[in-house]
Formats: sequence, C-alpha cells, structure tokens
Amino acid sequence: MAKLSPITPLVHSGCEIVNSQFGAWCEVGAQSRVINSTFEDYAYCDRMADIANTTVGRFSNIAAMTRIGPTDHPFAHAAQHHFLYRSSYYWDDATDDPEFFSARAARRTTLGADCWIGHGAIIKPEVTVGIGAIVASGAVVTKDIAPFMIVAGCPATPIRARFSQDVIDRLLALSWWDWGHAELRAALDDFRSLKAEAFLQKYEGHAPRSKR
Repeated sequence: MAKLSPITPLVHSGCEIVNSQFGAWCEVGAQSRVINSTFEDYAYCDRMADIANTTVGRFSNIAAMTRIGPTDHPFAHAAQHHFLYRSSYYWDDATDDPEFFSARAARRTTLGADCWIGHGAIIKPEVTVGIGAIVASGAVVTKDIAPFMIVAGCPATPIRARFSQDVIDRLLALSWWDWGHAELRAALDDFRSLKAEAFLQKYEGHAPRSKR
C-alpha cells in the first residue's frame, strides 16, 4: 500500500472529489464521494463513503459505505423531485435553483477529532459528533453526540461513555490530537501499549510543547 503524505491526500480509484480540501496524511477510499467538505490532518474514509458539507476532524476514522451530511429534498413543497432545483436537467429554458443549493451547502456536519464512524452509519446534516465518540455500524445519527460517547441504533441513542467523566475531562485537557507529527511518533509506543488512564498519568504535565 502506498504511504500517506503530508502534502497530497491519498485518493484511491473511482473517487469523486468536488470543492473539498485536505490536510496532511489524509486518505479517501476507493469509489468515495466527497463534496464541499474539509478533511483535517490524518482524517480518512474507507471505500464508498459519501460525505457532503462536512468538516472531518483530525484523526477521524470513517468506515466503508457511510453517509455523512446527506442532503434533503424539499419535502414541504408540493413536489420533492429533482426538477424543482435541478431544473436545467429537464428544460432547456429553465435554470437550476441557486438558493436551494446554497441553503443545502450551509447545513454543515462536524466530526470531532479521533471519532469513529462505523460501517454503514448515517450522520445527518447539522449534527456534531464529539471528540473520540463512536458511532456503531448501521446507526442513524440525528442529534449531537457528546465527546467519547458510544451511540447505536436508529435513531442513534447513547449506549455508554468510553471512559469515566474524569478521564474524559483529562483527555480533553491533554488534547493529544493537537500534537505535532514528530511528537506523535515519539509517543507511538505508549499509544500502543498504555490504556487511556496510564497514558494520561505519563503525559499530563509533560505533554509535548510542539503543536501542529
């Protein structure tokens, strides 16, 4: 497999990328679609992800066949069909509806740092997934998720927090996801071997000074 790059995202075959930006060490899985979105450093999605109007936080983990920021149809009108806003597709003398597309693009979804979006999950527009949260496979998220919370179901509901509130508060204060690339590498063995509380005990008060 090709290595990731701090300069250019690794975009696999068959992807559609429109009006989107990527930070360092990002990856887009095969046949994914990314529209009007931003991937911050280290964020990635697996194959066939469909992501629109979304800010994808640093270290976000997005599984295959997910749908993030899915767009809505104008269901309050007499008709819901594309012809209302993609009118040029149907009539030579009609134009598309710019106000509709502008309003759609403004409904942003936000994924917090190091969250994990499971296979086939759907995250609705204008939802914020907190730092370190986990969205179970197949879940449909319609409301904001607190940091480090695990949610599942349709609609998604909280199952439990990953850690105690004390550990969550300490992780948020440590904010390892803001460390620089070299500092992450220096701590790699500890990321691999230490559970969260032990990691905190080692790095609280001794966190790397260099930030991204």
